[in-house]
Amino acid sequence: MIARIVTIGLIALLSFSFVQVETPNYNSKEKESAIIEAVLKYLDVLHFSPKEIDDKFSEEVFGEYLKSIDNSKRFLLKSEVDDLMTSKTSIDDQINSRSLKFFDQSIELLDGSIERAKSIYNEVLECDMDFTEKETYITDPEKRSYAKNEKHLKEHWRKSIKMDILNKIDQKLEEQEKDTTDAVKLTFDEIELEAVEETKKNFDEWFVRLSKVRRSDRFENYVNAITHVFDPHSDYYNPKEKKDFDIRMGGKLEGIGARLSPDGEYTKVVSIVPGGPAWQGKELEVDDLITAVRQEGEEAVDITGMRLDDVVAKIRGDKGTTVILSVKRSDGTYHNISIVRDEVILDESFARSLIIEIPDMIDNVGYIRLPKFYSSFEGKEGNSCAVDVAKEVEKLKAENVNGIILDLRNNGGGSLQDVITMTGLFIEEGPIVQVKANGQKPRVYSDKDDEVQYDGPMIVMVNEFSASASEILAAALQDYGRAVIVGSGSTFGKGTVQRFQNLDQYIQGMDDMKPLGEIKLTNQKFYRINGGSTQLKGVQSDIVLPDTYSMVDYGEKEYDYALPWTQIDPLDYSQDVFKVRNIQSLAAKSAARVADNAKFDLVEVQASLTKKYRDESEITLNLEDYRAYLSAREMESKEFEEVLDKDVEDLGIRNLAVDSEVFKTDEAKAERNTEWIKSIQKDFYLEETLNILKDLIEENS
Repeated sequence: MIARIVTIGLIALLSFSFVQVETPNYNSKEKESAIIEAVLKYLDVLHFSPKEIDDKFSEEVFGEYLKSIDNSKRFLLKSEVDDLMTSKTSIDDQINSRSLKFFDQSIELLDGSIERAKSIYNEVLECDMDFTEKETYITDPEKRSYAKNEKHLKEHWRKSIKMDILNKIDQKLEEQEKDTTDAVKLTFDEIELEAVEETKKNFDEWFVRLSKVRRSDRFENYVNAITHVFDPHSDYYNPKEKKDFDIRMGGKLEGIGARLSPDGEYTKVVSIVPGGPAWQGKELEVDDLITAVRQEGEEAVDITGMRLDDVVAKIRGDKGTTVILSVKRSDGTYHNISIVRDEVILDESFARSLIIEIPDMIDNVGYIRLPKFYSSFEGKEGNSCAVDVAKEVEKLKAENVNGIILDLRNNGGGSLQDVITMTGLFIEEGPIVQVKANGQKPRVYSDKDDEVQYDGPMIVMVNEFSASASEILAAALQDYGRAVIVGSGSTFGKGTVQRFQNLDQYIQGMDDMKPLGEIKLTNQKFYRINGGSTQLKGVQSDIVLPDTYSMVDYGEKEYDYALPWTQIDPLDYSQDVFKVRNIQSLAAKSAARVADNAKFDLVEVQASLTKKYRDESEITLNLEDYRAYLSAREMESKEFEEVLDKDVEDLGIRNLAVDSEVFKTDEAKAERNTEWIKSIQKDFYLEETLNILKDLIEENS
């Protein structure tokens, strides 16, 4: 095993020291070996739960990597997997000797298998298919074996493609059956031909994308197979991916403000961000196909056939610079569009607030939606969700709200420092969370400011997708008795902390090889102030509302190499701001309302169907049976769509006065706000949360 450093001093030393590597004439494999060496050194020294680099480790890496390159089992034959398995217990030895034998072998086999699959799918599409035959297709790859030979592989592809064609035939038949115009109806043969042609086009485009996969892409899969056997949240990031990560966390980027996707050999504009440079210019349109990109003062670059990430890299650029896009319109005309890059604010990621109420029941309640715990890592001018939530709280206090609902549903977490600061807005000074590295005493992160920004009734909404920082805040406010946690049975269960380490710091010299990228590794676990971890278990809601995923396993516990739940000593903590009392009474009243609410009845039915559909892994390939199966599913879900998608009639929503003034002068923000309120209007979970808040106020008055 790589020598383990156990003292804080030596750990810190590694972060700032270098290893001299005398390799003046290196190639890509030497760079890859250097990356693996640096990744493993950081994992060994800084990871919360380091692993022995031995045969067991090799077997785990082998399994992870095999899933990453052919999880659907549609490329490799069993004999080829067996060939790869000769390295199953020697990956550790190869790593120590700087050998990439297994990785090179996998690329060679995979590239060959993709070419074989390309030939097979073209051959299959030339064959007649019998949609009256009684046969089935296993959709779950875990319940399929690797093909014994090319004959069995071809049979798998035949059923897979038949499934795709069958689905398209059903859609076309359904559209034609619902068409009440005098349009000429297609025969079944004509419909089948269209479905086959569309399927071929989709697979042609897919194989084009596969042909653009680079060695570096496969290498990242290999490195992440290594990091993921330490835990599911440790990842290797190449320099571009790290930049994209920072953009997501910061909620802003400098570019043109358009979302793109591959479309055959072209890159298509799928949406335009309101308020961004492209939106303001009014020239670029949705469905435009970008054929070339030119920087001001330079020659145009033909991007036909180029990978999407490379296209994005050419379009994205510094604020104030100009990019010229050559586009083809759906009407066949060509245009050159100049766009001055600017900062694109992705404000659907930012904290926003509203006033919500139920007339004659509870009025003037503040609602804050926080989609993630964002924080820009680029300096003092970056975004901070803690600062933004503090601003929203002040705006709500100015409206004299009777309570605040903080919505953290689907919030996957983010900045640790921001969640500590944000929690401190609602309590007196005191501990928020304990963070512990392997073999060290826990470090306590506290709110050291005894000022309480908001001291009134409060509810935090969560669901099974609320993770990490969301769980820290919910757990702290629950332990203090400061707020009622409302939502799913439990949150996601991610109780670990990750930190980035720049791999360039590990190797001195070889500057032409750099940048090597960064590793995001799990170096700590966080614990509640009551001593328990949220790892695996999550935060259990005080008041549970039915949800679609209540009958299936979801969250951290589904990962193969998730770290275990553990417990440490609790802290002393208390607060005298607002103490939730009679939580059992609140839960009982909510349960009575939920039992009498038809929408929640449907959610529970939907939950059982979700489990049923999730467990199904074998689908009929007989057209008549398939259509009957889909019809039954549609009948089951139709009631949900009709009821659950309706507006909540007695839910009143309005913007804060100060925000309404901004919308009068900012058309883009006004448009985004309108769409947001439309989605909120359908939220019957919010309706019940308002009822709970009313009870909370009455019980604690």
